[in-house]
Amino acid sequence: QVQLVESGGGLVQAGESLRLSCAASGRTFSAYATGWFRQVPGKEREFVAAISRSGGTTSYKDSVKGRFTISRDNAKNTVYLQMNSLKPEDTAVYYCAAKAVPFDGTTRTYTRTYDYWGQGTQVTVSS
Repeated sequence: QVQLVESGGGLVQAGESLRLSCAASGRTFSAYATGWFRQVPGKEREFVAAISRSGGTTSYKDSVKGRFTISRDNAKNTVYLQMNSLKPEDTAVYYCAAKAVPFDGTTRTYTRTYDYWGQGTQVTVSS
Protein backbone atom coordinates (compact mmCIF):
# COMPACT_ATOMS: atom_id res chain seq x y z
CA GLN A 1 0.00 0.00 0.00
CA VAL A 2 1.12 3.54 -0.74
CA GLN A 3 0.23 6.85 0.89
CA LEU A 4 0.69 10.01 -1.15
CA VAL A 5 1.09 13.57 0.13
CA GLU A 6 1.17 16.52 -2.26
CA SER A 7 2.76 19.88 -1.56
CA GLY A 8 3.90 23.00 -3.37
CA GLY A 9 0.60 24.53 -4.41
CA GLY A 10 -0.15 28.19 -3.99
CA LEU A 11 -1.25 31.46 -5.56
CA VAL A 12 0.80 32.82 -8.46
CA GLN A 13 0.34 35.26 -11.29
CA ALA A 14 0.00 34.23 -14.91
CA GLY A 15 3.36 33.44 -16.46
CA GLU A 16 4.95 32.36 -13.20
CA SER A 17 6.05 28.89 -12.14
CA LEU A 18 5.34 26.36 -9.40
CA ARG A 19 6.76 22.96 -8.60
CA LEU A 20 4.48 20.39 -7.03
CA SER A 21 5.85 17.47 -5.07
CA CYS A 22 4.23 14.16 -4.20
CA ALA A 23 5.90 12.22 -1.41
CA ALA A 24 5.08 8.51 -1.23
CA SER A 25 5.38 6.13 1.68
CA GLY A 26 6.64 2.58 1.30
CA ARG A 27 9.82 0.95 0.06
CA THR A 28 8.64 -0.18 -3.38
CA PHE A 29 7.77 3.15 -4.92
CA SER A 30 9.77 2.22 -8.00
CA ALA A 31 7.13 -0.43 -8.75
CA TYR A 32 4.44 2.22 -9.25
CA ALA A 33 3.49 4.22 -12.29
CA THR A 34 2.39 7.67 -11.17
CA GLY A 35 0.43 10.58 -12.50
CA TRP A 36 -0.85 14.07 -11.84
CA PHE A 37 -4.49 15.00 -12.27
CA ARG A 38 -6.46 18.17 -11.58
CA GLN A 39 -10.03 19.08 -10.80
CA VAL A 40 -12.10 22.24 -10.64
CA PRO A 41 -15.48 22.45 -8.89
CA GLY A 42 -18.29 21.01 -10.96
CA LYS A 43 -16.01 19.23 -13.41
CA GLU A 44 -14.52 15.77 -13.62
CA ARG A 45 -10.97 15.12 -12.57
CA GLU A 46 -8.72 15.33 -15.62
CA PHE A 47 -5.37 13.90 -16.59
CA VAL A 48 -2.38 16.25 -16.60
CA ALA A 49 0.79 14.15 -16.78
CA ALA A 50 2.03 10.62 -16.12
CA ILE A 51 5.35 8.89 -15.72
CA SER A 52 6.52 5.29 -15.87
CA ARG A 53 8.16 3.38 -13.04
CA SER A 54 11.71 4.39 -13.89
CA GLY A 55 10.82 7.81 -15.26
CA GLY A 56 11.89 6.97 -18.79
CA THR A 57 8.43 7.37 -20.33
CA THR A 58 6.12 10.34 -19.86
CA SER A 59 2.73 11.48 -21.15
CA TYR A 60 1.05 14.88 -21.05
CA LYS A 61 -2.29 16.53 -21.62
CA ASP A 62 -2.02 18.49 -24.86
CA SER A 63 -2.67 21.87 -23.24
CA VAL A 64 0.31 21.52 -20.86
CA LYS A 65 2.87 20.12 -23.28
CA GLY A 66 5.94 22.34 -23.38
CA ARG A 67 4.96 24.05 -20.11
CA PHE A 68 4.77 21.22 -17.56
CA THR A 69 7.37 18.57 -16.82
CA ILE A 70 6.79 15.45 -14.73
CA SER A 71 9.76 13.72 -13.13
CA ARG A 72 10.50 11.37 -10.27
CA ASP A 73 13.26 10.49 -7.85
CA ASN A 74 12.72 6.91 -6.72
CA ALA A 75 15.51 7.18 -4.14
CA LYS A 76 13.44 9.90 -2.46
CA ASN A 77 10.05 8.30 -3.16
CA THR A 78 8.93 11.55 -4.75
CA VAL A 79 7.25 12.63 -7.97
CA TYR A 80 7.40 16.22 -9.19
CA LEU A 81 5.38 18.41 -11.52
CA GLN A 82 7.25 21.47 -12.70
CA MET A 83 4.72 23.98 -14.03
CA ASN A 84 5.99 26.92 -16.05
CA SER A 85 4.18 29.71 -17.90
CA LEU A 86 1.10 29.15 -15.79
CA LYS A 87 -2.26 30.32 -17.08
CA PRO A 88 -5.48 31.13 -15.23
CA GLU A 89 -7.05 28.02 -16.78
CA ASP A 90 -4.50 25.91 -14.90
CA THR A 91 -6.25 26.85 -11.65
CA ALA A 92 -7.42 23.64 -9.95
CA VAL A 93 -6.77 21.22 -7.15
CA TYR A 94 -3.91 19.00 -8.26
CA TYR A 95 -3.79 15.34 -7.23
CA CYS A 96 -1.03 12.79 -7.32
CA ALA A 97 -1.92 9.15 -8.09
CA ALA A 98 -0.08 5.83 -8.14
CA LYS A 99 -0.64 2.32 -9.41
CA ALA A 100 1.52 -0.76 -9.03
CA VAL A 101 2.42 -2.08 -12.48
CA PRO A 102 4.41 -5.19 -13.43
CA PHE A 103 6.43 -3.65 -16.23
CA ASP A 104 8.36 -0.45 -16.83
CA GLY A 105 7.93 1.76 -19.86
CA THR A 106 4.21 2.47 -19.66
CA THR A 107 2.10 5.30 -18.34
CA ARG A 108 -1.49 5.50 -17.16
CA THR A 109 -3.68 8.41 -18.26
CA TYR A 110 -7.13 7.41 -16.96
CA THR A 111 -8.28 8.19 -13.43
CA ARG A 112 -10.01 4.82 -13.04
CA THR A 113 -6.76 2.91 -13.50
CA TYR A 114 -5.13 4.38 -10.41
CA ASP A 115 -5.43 2.75 -6.99
CA TYR A 116 -3.92 5.38 -4.69
CA TRP A 117 -4.55 9.11 -4.47
CA GLY A 118 -3.25 12.02 -2.44
CA GLN A 119 -5.39 14.63 -0.76
CA GLY A 120 -4.66 17.32 -3.34
CA THR A 121 -3.00 20.72 -3.35
CA GLN A 122 -4.60 23.94 -4.57
CA VAL A 123 -3.03 25.86 -7.44
CA THR A 124 -4.48 29.28 -8.21
CA VAL A 125 -3.24 31.38 -11.13
CA SER A 126 -4.39 34.99 -11.26
CA SER A 127 -4.55 36.99 -14.48
